[in-house]
Amino acid sequence: MRRKLLAGLAGVAAVVALAGPAAAEDTIVTLTVDAAGGLSITVPATANIGHGVEGSTVSGQLGPVTVLDQRGSLTPNWTATVISTDFVTGGGSSGETIPNINVLYWSGSATATAGGGTFTPGQQTAAQQQIINVPRTAFSHTGGTGNNFATWNPTLVVNIPDGTVGGTYTGTVTHSVF
Repeated sequence: MRRKLLAGLAGVAAVVALAGPAAAEDTIVTLTVDAAGGLSITVPATANIGHGVEGSTVSGQLGPVTVLDQRGSLTPNWTATVISTDFVTGGGSSGETIPNINVLYWSGSATATAGGGTFTPGQQTAAQQQIINVPRTAFSHTGGTGNNFATWNPTLVVNIPDGTVGGTYTGTVTHSVF
């Protein structure tokens, strides 16, 4: 009986040894990691920077502007720009318009940042303020990897020309990021 058992086990072992794969093929597997989000900018919906008379200057902070970069990039560089329209009241005649050549901007330093790399204000001080009748750099980010954000509270300066009539003037300041 013992011989039969040993012979049977030897036969099973031989079958298992001979039952290896006749051929083998590999499968290359890929996957995609999607970025958690994109590149966005948020700004205050409205701002009132004060009042003044013709020939004076009015200035005030706009409120927090934030760029959020959730692209998860190896090179998460971005530039935020700013531009202004004319400010108008009433019918927008020449006396009812403050041309955007009279609108200046300075970003100041960041009030908050996160992520690696370098965050650079477009105009860190009032002495560096720029006319925003054309797009100007408000803030930028270079270097690092992965997600990041920056927040700043820019100051808008409006020089009211002589001959400007009284009224509430409205203009649009547009921030963009790319």
